[in-house]
Amino acid sequence: MAGVMDAAVVGSGPNGLAAAIVLAQAGLKVVVHESAPGFGGAARSEELTLPGFVHDVGSAVHPFAVASPFFQTLPLHTYGLEWIAPPAELAHPFDDGTAAVSYRSVDQTALALGADADGYRRTIGWTAARWPKLAGELLAPLHFPRHPLTMAAFGVAALDSIDHVGRRAFRGRDAMALLGGIAAHGMLPLDVRPSAGVALTLGALAHVVGWVIPKGGAQQLSNALVRHLESLGGEVRVNSRVTSIDDLSPARIVMCDLSPRPFLKIAGHRLPLGYRTKLERFRYGMGVFKIDWALGAPIPWTAAECSRAATVHVGGTFEEMETSERDAWEGRVSGRPFVIVTQPSLFDDTRAPRGSHTAWGYCHVPHASTADMLPAIERQIERFAPGFAKRVLARHVMTPADLEARNANLVGGDIAAGVTDLAQLFTRPTKRTYSTPVKGLYLCSASTPPGVGVHGMCGFHAARRALRETTD
Repeated sequence: MAGVMDAAVVGSGPNGLAAAIVLAQAGLKVVVHESAPGFGGAARSEELTLPGFVHDVGSAVHPFAVASPFFQTLPLHTYGLEWIAPPAELAHPFDDGTAAVSYRSVDQTALALGADADGYRRTIGWTAARWPKLAGELLAPLHFPRHPLTMAAFGVAALDSIDHVGRRAFRGRDAMALLGGIAAHGMLPLDVRPSAGVALTLGALAHVVGWVIPKGGAQQLSNALVRHLESLGGEVRVNSRVTSIDDLSPARIVMCDLSPRPFLKIAGHRLPLGYRTKLERFRYGMGVFKIDWALGAPIPWTAAECSRAATVHVGGTFEEMETSERDAWEGRVSGRPFVIVTQPSLFDDTRAPRGSHTAWGYCHVPHASTADMLPAIERQIERFAPGFAKRVLARHVMTPADLEARNANLVGGDIAAGVTDLAQLFTRPTKRTYSTPVKGLYLCSASTPPGVGVHGMCGFHAARRALRETTD
């Protein structure tokens, strides 16, 4: 490499920080520009409700961060990052007072599913056992796999819908609901491909690394990444909004941790018409309506198992969730939305004053919906935790518009940074993935492979490509 190459990174989410670290490791002088007052993108924590109540603004539970091949190489623990593993990974309550539960042990989880135990071992258990071979393949752009037979076997199910895969593998209520709720994290209808891939991957990670939470909040992960970047000579500038890439100081590499629409706003004038048109056609999906709660006591779940997990899926049966997700996908507001709930303060006493608690919950809504989902979300929680509302001290609500205002990547409230169906799974946002027609200009957001998740692998692979393409 001929000398030191300066680089600029726009956006300080996990992918932007990962890209910056890769570039700094290569000896580049790197400056990260963040428009918000704080860094971290979706991995941030703030006192959103009352003083002393620490809420995760976006992501809260981080199996991908622990499983990330890149993050595993970084000494993040030396900067105070500590992971907390709840007794259970995930709970899914039902109206009869019981709950399906995912534990760290595949066998413990499977045995609780009764007649569906073998089906669980053949699907989630099989994937978990082969994760060492799958990790490098799944958390990377499209390529010829190093383990083609394993990937082919995984792909047969993963590229299908969870509705189809689940009905072939299971007969009981609990297993179908457990996997359906996990699949719904992919923000696709449960009968759309590749929703099964989301369930298999996230379901397996519950057994491989656990659905863990960072002590002190998601901000602690971002803090550790920034401190490591600074140790390499990099710099992060907050309140540093980039309105045009022309305003950046000259740099041989410019990495943008941006989804296509905000990227077009700052760089569209530099892009050829054909490429610009392709980015304009990039599809964003359903949005999110999120509530953060300050609580005077824990959520009073009827099913005691729910108090053993940091994540609770509130949606009832598979059929109910399938209807809810289809409604949001097709532009309808669900009266019984599927709600993802996190309750980190049960396991982390740094999140709230003594005796008090924090929680957040969100449901999927139509893209850019303006519907007020607060009553429906709280009714769903009351359904499985009677008396919940009486424990609420304060609420903080974020609509899709609020989410986008906080983070321009979340267009219309789409926290997946673009639809993740088969048409946009492998070539996000175009066949160029990270590269653009402009020399030295790259995309590194969750709108690029391998997609959404706090793993930093989009930034890692984008920065590696940038280094290869700009090396003399």
